[in-house]
Parts: sequence; C-alpha cells; structure tokens
Amino acid sequence: MSTVVLAFSGGLDTSWCIPYLRERGYEVITVTVDVGGVEDLSELSKQLGAVAHFTIDAKQIFFDEVLRWLIAGNVTKGGTYPLCVGAERTLQARLVAEKARQLGAVAIAHGCTAAGNDQIRFEVACRCVAPDLILLAPVRDLTPSRAEQVAFLKEKELPVPAHGAEYSVNSGLWGVTIGGAETTGSECTIPEDKWIRTKNAFAKPLPAKTLSIEFRQGIPTAIDGQKSGPVEIIEILDGIAGAYGIGRGIHLGETILGIKGRVAFEAPAAHVLLMAHRELEKLVLTGRQINLKDSLASAYGEMVHSGLLTEPACRDIEAFFASTQARVTGKVKVCLQTGFAFVEGVSSPYSLHAASRAVYGEAVGEWSSEDAKGFARIYGLPSILHARAGGKS
Repeated sequence: MSTVVLAFSGGLDTSWCIPYLRERGYEVITVTVDVGGVEDLSELSKQLGAVAHFTIDAKQIFFDEVLRWLIAGNVTKGGTYPLCVGAERTLQARLVAEKARQLGAVAIAHGCTAAGNDQIRFEVACRCVAPDLILLAPVRDLTPSRAEQVAFLKEKELPVPAHGAEYSVNSGLWGVTIGGAETTGSECTIPEDKWIRTKNAFAKPLPAKTLSIEFRQGIPTAIDGQKSGPVEIIEILDGIAGAYGIGRGIHLGETILGIKGRVAFEAPAAHVLLMAHRELEKLVLTGRQINLKDSLASAYGEMVHSGLLTEPACRDIEAFFASTQARVTGKVKVCLQTGFAFVEGVSSPYSLHAASRAVYGEAVGEWSSEDAKGFARIYGLPSILHARAGGKS
C-alpha cells in the first residue's frame, strides 16, 4: 500500500481527506507543523484512520528562517498587515514535504480549496523540496461541499470536527487572522466579540505601561532587562500588548490569484516589535541604508506573501538585511496605551545622533556657517536652472 503524508490542521477539510484517501488505497500519515497555537491532533488523526501522526515544533525554525527577516526588513503589506499567515505556509509545506521524503511516502496531500492563497503557497514549496512526489488536493479538485463532507464522515461513524463556524480563524506565532461575513465586503469590521487576542481591551482600558525592549543585531533579546529567546519574547509581548488592544487591523489587498481579498488580523507582538525595531534603525542606519532597505522590504514581503519564500532572490535580500543589522543593537522604550503604542525613546552604542557634533536647528559642529551658505546656493541648482530655462527667472 502506498503512503501519503497529509498536512493536517484538524479542520473539516483535512479530516475528510483521511478516509477519502484511505478509500483510494493510500496509507495515510498526518503531519502538523506547529508555528504557534497548535493543539495536539494525534487522537483525532487516529480516530479518522491515519496510521501515524507527527507534530513538528517549528516555532524556533519559523523565527530563524522567516520572522527574523520580517523584523529586519520591517515588513508589512499594505503598510499595516504583518503577514500573519502567509509567512507560515511555505515553511509548513517544506517541513511536511521533508517529512514525507523521510517516511518514504509517494505523495503529499493538503486540504486547500481552489479559492485561496494557501494552495499556491503549499504547492510551490512542495515542488521545490520534493518534485518527485505526487501532489494531491482532493478538496480543491473534487470540490465537495461542507455538507457532503459532514455526511461522508457521519456515514462512516467518524468524528466530525467543528465546522460551519461563522468565522474562520488562523492563529500562529506572528498573529491571528479572522474572516467572516463582514470581510467578504469592504465596508464593515467584525463584531467586538469576534476578536481573539484583543477582545474587550477597549471596554476595560488598562493604565499606561512602558516597556524596555532590547535588540542585538536586529534580534529582540530582552524585555525590561529580562533576557529571553526571541520566540518567548514574541509570546510575552503578544499577551501584554494584546490586552491593550494593540495590533488590530483589517487588511485589504491583492490575493495571489489577482482578486481583492480582505481579512481582519491581530498581531500585538508584531506591531510593537516592528515599531521598536524601525525606530532603533533610524538611530543607527544612514538615510541611504534605510531607503534602500525599504524598497527591498516591499519586494521581500510580496514574495513571502505570495508563497515564493523559496525564490533565490529572497536569499539575496536576506543577505542585505543581515548586513544592515550589524549595528542594530540597543534599547527602545515603548509606552503602551489602549489601542496605541508610542516610542518614548531609543538608545544605542552605535547612535549616529550621538556621533554628530552638530545640534539640529541650533548649532553647527561639522561645518562652518560659510559652508552652510555655499551649500544652500548649490543644493537646488538643477531646479534653478530648470526654471531659468523655462523663462521663469
């Protein structure tokens, strides 16, 4: 009997896939890649007929291979959305494919539909890692309705996972996305009680709180002087900032398939860390470094969101990011208030502000008054000549 490895989320679609694939003559092994917020699905997998289940703890790998670069690039999509879900999928697919190869499987299966981004993210990664394995997508290819899936499981007296929920939730280390009736249009937000990590934050406002966040070469290393690993820092910040209602938003943008999509998200830790990191970079990087990095961050974020994290260009951009982070070391004081985070101050041993002998608006130190006078005459010369050529002066 041939073996198929199924990327298993425990939802209705992937649960339906197990007995469906067994009826097609496959021995099914389920694999869940934990990048934050995953429950133990081994018993459900067994009840549905899988011969084995594996959970891969990938939170540290997720940070090392993906999140560190999203922080280094201050990457968001549409200026607000920190790629809560899209950043996970390529890594999850890659680890499932690697596991399939280790287990001697002939095929990899997933439960994605034809409508969303995840089918593309998953299959691009699998084809890069394991091009010789068969890719199976029963839900996408056969398009069974949810009612048909439920009936199929009930007929075989198998467990029926929660389904038909009013809202679809995807939760991970970098944030959570929430989709519902309101997000299928463009005019409304989701109800207050449907938020997860920021629920009731505005009904029960907390007193302001100031945190000191430390970075070493662009990687978060401590909160209020307490050293910890970056995964733990993200988890701690998520709880603290989430209680203040920070990191809430609704992303409206292009899907990989070219249509407009809209989803609510909560990313408290991502919001605070990206804000703090960007402010530290303003202190230690030159303006040209920042401008160039911003342009590359946009391209990098687009590739990550679109399932192209395996693209060699991503490695090239990461190499540039790594170079820029050499001096991104210091402390950032962030004040949290309900619905708002504010950077109070920033310090670094590599401060370019401290390195200058000039005081903006008050005193010169790096040049003389005559130097400034000459610079002012020369600086706008191309525009002056353009106006003169047009007969305006």
